[in-house]
Order: sequence, then structure tokens, then C-alpha cells
Amino acid sequence: MKSHSFPFLIILFTSSFFGAVAFICVAMLISALFWYFEKDTKKSLIMIASAFLPLIWYPLIIVPLSLAVVVMNDDNFSRVFSFAAAIFVVFILFPVLNLLLYTSPSEIYDAGLINAITVSFVSATISTLIALFLALPLGYVLARWNFDGMRFIESVIDIPIVIPHTVAGIVLLLVFGTSGIIGAPLSQIGIKFYYALPGIVIAMLFVSSPFLINQIREGIEKIDPRYEYTAMNLGASRFRAFWDIVLPLIKRNILAGSVNAWARAVSEFGAVMMIAFYPMIAPTYIYFLYTNYGLKEALPATAFLLLLTLGIFGILRYLAGRDKND
Repeated sequence: MKSHSFPFLIILFTSSFFGAVAFICVAMLISALFWYFEKDTKKSLIMIASAFLPLIWYPLIIVPLSLAVVVMNDDNFSRVFSFAAAIFVVFILFPVLNLLLYTSPSEIYDAGLINAITVSFVSATISTLIALFLALPLGYVLARWNFDGMRFIESVIDIPIVIPHTVAGIVLLLVFGTSGIIGAPLSQIGIKFYYALPGIVIAMLFVSSPFLINQIREGIEKIDPRYEYTAMNLGASRFRAFWDIVLPLIKRNILAGSVNAWARAVSEFGAVMMIAFYPMIAPTYIYFLYTNYGLKEALPATAFLLLLTLGIFGILRYLAGRDKND
């Protein structure tokens, strides 16, 4: 049975941060919707009556919030879990809403940020494509082959997730910098990583690739190997069996992993800053504004980037979810 109580609680809890009037208006709307869906007049009237308590003394807002948790759920388990879950969602959601409400729409556009976002998106897309090309064979090896040191290799793959990303940037700088093992000889033929687009791509690739590798590995592990053996017994090569059998069955894992890897790459700051502060990506541009001009100048760019990334990521997640439901 579809439940409306959890999203209602999230909206109600969020409105409590915007003052008594905003809370009362939202509480009235939530009570009306709750009555519409649940047809419980008594519970709806209880929420309506308690909603006005913050006008007497704002801390009394805890009363209608508590009553909402109680009346919208039928048992103590649901009440405890819905309350805890809603609080955590609001913890993430409220700072985002507060930023967007704090910033005037007329101040959001920033030509410098547009250039930085373009660099971010182009670099993230390149790094995701490279990661996909490399993650397919690596994910297959980890899922299908059993070898000594396998757990060590899995731990190595997860290193970019667990180490501080400024440390990751320094590690990459030692390899791809102008005096690095790889960076020095390549710089002599005109391929530079330090303060250049290839350095941004390498940094993004390093921190985001584990998400794609692990998704692909998990997808392949769920496929019965006998499907491939059957195809090969019927005359298909191993490459053909992988292309015709494995790839179609892990397309959702590939899509989900690619979305997560791309989003992680776009949001990267520490590793990129260490190896390639210029050309600026969006996070380093906002950092530049904040450190040089203060919070007021950084807010519009932050809001613009937030809206853009939320929109793109929301569309990608929607497409991934629609593919999952097909």
C-alpha cells in the first residue's frame, strides 16, 4: 500500500525552519492532503488544531511535529523509523533550500562560472568514458576470475574512496606533474597534466572510477556464467558471448555506475585543485570567489551550480529509474 506520511513529514519538518507563518500554512495544506488520502477527519483536525501553537511560543512547534509523527503512522515502529528518516532527509534538504531562497535570481548568472561549468562537464564526461572503457574488463575479471590477492586488488580499487582527496591530488601530482614519472616525458612532447585539462581528467578519473567498477562487478556477479558457456558451446567466441549476453544484462549497472561516476567527477575539488587549479572547474571557481571576495560573491555562483547539477542529476536518475521499470 502506498504511504503518503513520509513525504508529508519531510515537507512539514522542512517548513518548521522558515518561521511560524510558513509552518502553519504548510501544516494546513498537509492536513488537508492527509484527510484527502486517508479520510481520517479526527487525525486531520488534531494536526490543524496543534499547528497554531508556534504563534504562542515558537518552541511549541515540537508539539504539532510530534503529533504529526504519531497520527500519520499506525504503530511505534513506523513512527520511530519515519521520524528518524525524515530528520536525516531534512538535514540534507534544508541547507539546499536555504541557499536557493537566500540568493536573488537576478544575481545567479555568472559568465565566469559558465566557463568553469563547461570545463567541469567536459572533463567529467571524458573521465567517465575512459572509466567505462577500463571498468568493463576490470569488473569482469573481479566478478568471474578467482585468483590470489583478489581481496587486495578490491581494496586497491577502493583507495580513491577512502583517502582524503587532497592526498589523492598529491599522489597524482608526483606521477603526472612536470617532474613526475609519467608527466615529465609526456610534457617534453607537449602533453601536460599540471595546470591543464588532462590533469583535471586524470584527477576526476581517479576519484570517480571505483563507483563504476564496483557497479559493473556487482552486475556481472549476478549473471549465471552458464549463459556465456552455452553461447560459446553454440559457436560464439568469448568476445561475442560477452557482447551479446553480458552487456545487455548489465546495462542498468552501467548506466547507474556511469551516472554516479559522472556526478562524483563533477563535484570533485581536492584532487583537481592539487594538480590543475587552472583551467578552473566549477568547484575551484567558487572556492576562488569565496577566498578572494567573500561569501556574498560566492553565493550566486553556488546557487547556479546547485540548480544546474540538481537538474541534470535528477534527469539522469529519472532516466535510469525509467529504464529499470521497463
